[in-house]
Amino acid sequence: MRYDGGTLRLAFISDLHGNIHALTAVKRFLTENIVNGVIVVGDLVGYGASPGPVIDFVKREGWVTALGSSDMRVAIDLGLRSGRQGVADQVLTWTKRVLSPDQLDYLRRLPPGGRVTTPVGRVRYFHGSPHDPETRIDLMAPERELEALAETLAARVIVVAGSHVPFTRVVGETTFVDPGSVGLSLNHEPGADVAIVDCIGRKPKVSLHKVPYDYASSAFDIMAWNLPPVIADVIRTGRMG
Repeated sequence: MRYDGGTLRLAFISDLHGNIHALTAVKRFLTENIVNGVIVVGDLVGYGASPGPVIDFVKREGWVTALGSSDMRVAIDLGLRSGRQGVADQVLTWTKRVLSPDQLDYLRRLPPGGRVTTPVGRVRYFHGSPHDPETRIDLMAPERELEALAETLAARVIVVAGSHVPFTRVVGETTFVDPGSVGLSLNHEPGADVAIVDCIGRKPKVSLHKVPYDYASSAFDIMAWNLPPVIADVIRTGRMG
């Protein structure tokens, strides 16, 4: 992470879900919108047809990365829930077959989250909850619950993921952020989601961005690998069903 004083600008992305076309578009966007560092808040794999290339891309960029729920279920033997035939489970089973041993090992080594010290205070990030990628925090919860979490974590910014819908909320002195999803956004608008947090002055400033990419190629890859067609529909529309 590059930082030499002054403004610290961080990009948060999450739920890449094996969509290499979306990820390369995000890289171009971040080349034009300079940040000090990029943090991936989990779920490199699942749903999309290019889980291996996405893992290799993130490794090559050297981006700080946390473990997501899909990553855990693919990389850890007990993570896949047997007897389930939902869309996510079908793709996760396929993903486990196509990843190389090195790629699976990379996922196993990911930490559940992390922290960054910034000019506005501590930033905490994790996919679900601080110690469990599969336990999601409800950012629409009553203020007292979020205030208690912020106090426990001693954080001015808390970044979580997994909803696939970009969102930000300020409760007391803490800013909560969900970056949305790079690979499978669900806020009724196709595209790859990016959250940029400017850590300057008394309060952080959050901007949410929608990056267009080649949806047709991503959808074609889904069909070419004989993955569930509903995933291609979501990529093209930004909504489920």
